[in-house]
Amino acid sequence: MSAHVIADDAEALAVAAALAEEFRAGACARDAERKLPRAEVEKLSASGLLAVTVPAEHGGADVSMLTLAEIFRLLASADASLAQIPQSHFVYVNVVRRQGSQSQQRFFFAEVLAGRRFGNAQSEAGTKHVQDIRTRLEPRSERSYVLTGVKHYATGALFADWIPVLARAEDENLHVAYVPRNAPGLSVIDDWDGMGQRTTASGTVRLEAVPVPADRVLPHHLTFRQPQLHGALAQLLHAAIDAGIAQGALAEAAEFVRTKSRPWFESGAETAAEDPLLIQRFGELAVQLRASEALLREAARTVDAARAGLTDDSAAEASIAVAAAKAHAAHVTVEVTGALFEVAGTRSALNSLNLHRHWRDARTHTLHDPARWKIQHIGRYVLSGTRPPRHGLL
Repeated sequence: MSAHVIADDAEALAVAAALAEEFRAGACARDAERKLPRAEVEKLSASGLLAVTVPAEHGGADVSMLTLAEIFRLLASADASLAQIPQSHFVYVNVVRRQGSQSQQRFFFAEVLAGRRFGNAQSEAGTKHVQDIRTRLEPRSERSYVLTGVKHYATGALFADWIPVLARAEDENLHVAYVPRNAPGLSVIDDWDGMGQRTTASGTVRLEAVPVPADRVLPHHLTFRQPQLHGALAQLLHAAIDAGIAQGALAEAAEFVRTKSRPWFESGAETAAEDPLLIQRFGELAVQLRASEALLREAARTVDAARAGLTDDSAAEASIAVAAAKAHAAHVTVEVTGALFEVAGTRSALNSLNLHRHWRDARTHTLHDPARWKIQHIGRYVLSGTRPPRHGLL
């Protein structure tokens, strides 16, 4: 496999904008038919976008978090499922950056620059809570392990070349094992049946005594023993996806009102787009969306500043900024995607138009983690200066 190598932030944004426009054309049909975006994911890889966070010393563009967030916002405005697929890819590229040895970094960054993709196998169903990880990483010899467990919501795994697996070792510490997609004992099942983000193939990964060489295992638990941006990066991308969904929905609602909706007879307007009450509602929604986009940019800049000088204080500032952006974007994307029907009128509810995909995507994606807990941590930080916890979800 080979891929284009993107040179800098400007090129990355240009490539993302062009791909978003290309992907937008087929997004509605892919969702309606649940046609998995294999060709589109291959184009993402070939474009070089999936390698833009590889450090410069390893040949990558090492783009800013501001640029990365905008890449995800652009892609999600076109196709929320497609934007979700590489979210974990970038999270686990970052794990290599922070916890990989020099030889591990050389190997995996070369893989990413060649266009190879990371999926994920981290969440588990039926456990006590989200951090109750029961997948086991057990030593087989001094140089190898075996993995056993079952993972759910494994977005990107079906399309991956490498599947990072979150597992506990004998000492109960968390590790990430990077497993080839075709490893013996590993199976990826396309059983995702969510109402939204239907084409992410976020199904099940089964691990039955999967062999893993020791040099493919990274000590993830060390990430949380020092100031870290692991959670801030992951949540920033989620916030960008929410903002993108809202932007795509508002744009489609405006186009529908301009071209298809009828004015309410009491308005006296010739067209729906001239109805003063609809104009007011679009203005309200646009203000909300602009606020989300501004918070997203601020959060990204705060993460970038923290990367330049990582301390407990800068990491806390980054996590709080991202939490604010994510909580706001989650609220706004659900409001905007629901309001699409309010402003567009009865015809917009036709199943054949599939405009409800925006709301389904928003409602599904915002369930990743509860915004109410982000608000709690923001409140504690404001009132008492309490730094948010280092658990990877902030």
